[in-house]
Amino acid sequence: MQILDYEFPSDRIYDKEHCWLKKDGSRVRIGVTDFFQKLANEIVFVELPAAGRNLEAGKPFVSIESGKWVGRVVASFSGTVACVNEELKDFPYLLNDSPYDEGWLIELESSGEEHENGFFDLSDPRQLNDFQVFLEAEKDKITKM
Repeated sequence: MQILDYEFPSDRIYDKEHCWLKKDGSRVRIGVTDFFQKLANEIVFVELPAAGRNLEAGKPFVSIESGKWVGRVVASFSGTVACVNEELKDFPYLLNDSPYDEGWLIELESSGEEHENGFFDLSDPRQLNDFQVFLEAEKDKITKM
């Protein structure tokens, strides 16, 4: 689904940190959105947590570097890192080229505790509208910088 100038597949949920989450039982695959990767420009380095590490909702767990900046990705769920996308160590550009497929970050075994920011399920018309309003506000913040 196209929103503004960005792609957002409707088979996942999105958080306010510009991450996507795809649930499969208690496992959650996490990556960054098209909006995130376009804002970052060319991603040159990704520091991932080790498998087995416990994550706390609301706390940073990944560091991403581009030619413009260094950013941290905040966990939307608490849980244990089940696996990481090892390909990103050698090919960080996968976050730019394929943010929803080959460029995923981690899979988390969720403890069920979620970050209080909430999520957007784009299959729900009201949440889709809320997400569009949120994204427009985010884009406005960036253009004013």
